[in-house]
Amino acid sequence: MNSSEIDVSKNQSDSEVVLRLRGITKVFGSLVANDDISLELKSGEVLALLGENGAGKTTLMNILFGHYVADSGSVEVFGKNIPEGSPHAAIEAGIGMVHQHFTLADNLSVLDNVMLGTESLWSLSSNRRSGRRHLEELGKRFGLEVQPHVRISELSIGERQRVEILKALYRKARILILDEPTAVLTPQETKDFFETLKKLVKGGLSLIFISHKMQEVLAISDRVAVLRDGSLVTEIKTAAASETELAHAMVGREIELPERKALEAGRSIFKLEDVTVSAGEGRPGLKEVSLNICAKEIVGIAGVSGNGQTALADLISGLAVPQSGIVELHGEIVRRFTPENMLRNKVGRIPEDRHTQGVIGDMSLAENSISECYREAQFSTFGWQNHRNRDRFAENVVSRFDVRGYNSKAPVRLLSGGNMQKLILGRVLSGNPQLILANQPGRGLDVGAVAYVHQQLLSARAEGAAILLISEDLEELLQIADRIAVIHRGQLSETFPRESISIAQLGLLMTGQQNFSTTNYPSAGNNAS
Repeated sequence: MNSSEIDVSKNQSDSEVVLRLRGITKVFGSLVANDDISLELKSGEVLALLGENGAGKTTLMNILFGHYVADSGSVEVFGKNIPEGSPHAAIEAGIGMVHQHFTLADNLSVLDNVMLGTESLWSLSSNRRSGRRHLEELGKRFGLEVQPHVRISELSIGERQRVEILKALYRKARILILDEPTAVLTPQETKDFFETLKKLVKGGLSLIFISHKMQEVLAISDRVAVLRDGSLVTEIKTAAASETELAHAMVGREIELPERKALEAGRSIFKLEDVTVSAGEGRPGLKEVSLNICAKEIVGIAGVSGNGQTALADLISGLAVPQSGIVELHGEIVRRFTPENMLRNKVGRIPEDRHTQGVIGDMSLAENSISECYREAQFSTFGWQNHRNRDRFAENVVSRFDVRGYNSKAPVRLLSGGNMQKLILGRVLSGNPQLILANQPGRGLDVGAVAYVHQQLLSARAEGAAILLISEDLEELLQIADRIAVIHRGQLSETFPRESISIAQLGLLMTGQQNFSTTNYPSAGNNAS
């Protein structure tokens, strides 16, 4: 078989069960992460796995892939029980997993990460030429191109997710676990990606598809399993399911989607005029970008990951310095670009990666709640931290922003993704910022958590904040943004009123198929582009 092909034809009947989870139970202290869960996956089937953040999906998949050992239960793949706690055994059995939180070596290149462990240690040389060709073919085939020579440390979050997908496909997985696989793709690329998956499934590949996008689940899956509070609460054929029914099963209650009300934009809060920011190797920065964000409005930035979003976010956060151009904040030219100066000028930051940029995982929730304001008088006196005021502040954040799983002494990394995002959101909004950078605020969150985050951002907008929303989720942008611009290879389009542009049009701009200068969509007021 050619190395560029994925062998998924194993002469299996459509009804053959390729994976069985029997009575899986996993307990962490007093938390029951998985409670007697049994599931089956058939050959050529796409099983969607839904659940709120903290429902037990990731734990269950980590047991399947050998990262965790279940307290009870068993995993059977192609009729054979696989050894517990062995990712190598899972891979050898034909299981590939794209993790929600990446398992990549930052100091190695994309190609090194993809090929790592695929060649014998006794080989005298590595066939990198063949490996690179295979990787590039997979990238083109799935719309997941990444430069093979670039180090992982130089990639954005979205680009790293692409590498994880390619790494699993490179190993010729027969059962593929995909956790939010389309987060980095445009609508057109997602459509093409789904078509490719359907072809592979017809040949025998079986998928477990984890996504918080209901439309994706209904479009790609054959069957849906829903977890809630560690238990399997629903299994239903996709053809008989609806978005409303699945959302209710996930959270056990009706979800009220936030309503965006029309507001008149206020004074200019943040303005860029022909700003250029340098970038690292293989990564676009910003090229003569102009933008104006006013009070009481949300300006969305759409784009395929790795097109300059990081440079824009770093500039607003004080982590990058412009090479040329003018940056204004509250009508004054910014001359000092440091995180401390931006915080002092009422800039709040919801970072792209909540785990590495938003919190310090081994510190407590209380310590993280004041990590950006610990020098303020109420928390520090002559260098000594006021633990009483700190804990009182943390408890207020927990209560006001519904942070669940709170333990004053436990490390914050034990929180689920949704609750960690609520903590960061609470920390930011408690400082009453006038400019908010919301970088991928809904990524990896369940429908209930996303609705909550969106409502908080809309409330901050109503109270006068200017918000820059960077997102690869076009539905998120169209739901809460007032104006939307597209970033491509470091250049920013004009901004469009959300009512005047469609997902398809945004997708064309994101891939460069529509030239910024030739667009004919109506432009918005307060547009500095």
